[in-house]
Amino acid sequence: MQTLLQLAVRWADLDVNGHVRHSVYYDFGAQARIVALEAVGLGLRWMAANQIGPVLFREQASFRREVRMGDELTIDTQLAGLSADSRKWRIVHHIRRGEELCASLDLDGAWMDLKARRIITPPEELRTAFQQLPRSETFTVL
Repeated sequence: MQTLLQLAVRWADLDVNGHVRHSVYYDFGAQARIVALEAVGLGLRWMAANQIGPVLFREQASFRREVRMGDELTIDTQLAGLSADSRKWRIVHHIRRGEELCASLDLDGAWMDLKARRIITPPEELRTAFQQLPRSETFTVL
């Protein structure tokens, strides 16, 4: 299953140089992750009902091509790593304009119990659904 977020760059996404601000790329990634999680049944309602949510430890962007207002972008979400117990994970996003790779995001995270405020081994329902995300070519067990 491939989940893609498609969007057009808005005026509010730009910096004084007329290209996308660096922090907007992280917002694009966050939106792409929610779209992907919704697609496998782990959206915001599921997280609120189960008091479980994702927490990020590291998020890193690599910029390759300038992106400007009106550009049509496609952002994928791929599972790049997962611990044996599914507590910790790595996700990669590729931000493309057509076939051209403009930027990528690489991030590490885990599942958090929102009541206890600690990292948890997720319930089977979450584990099964999360593992439906497409895997990157460099997927590894963490």
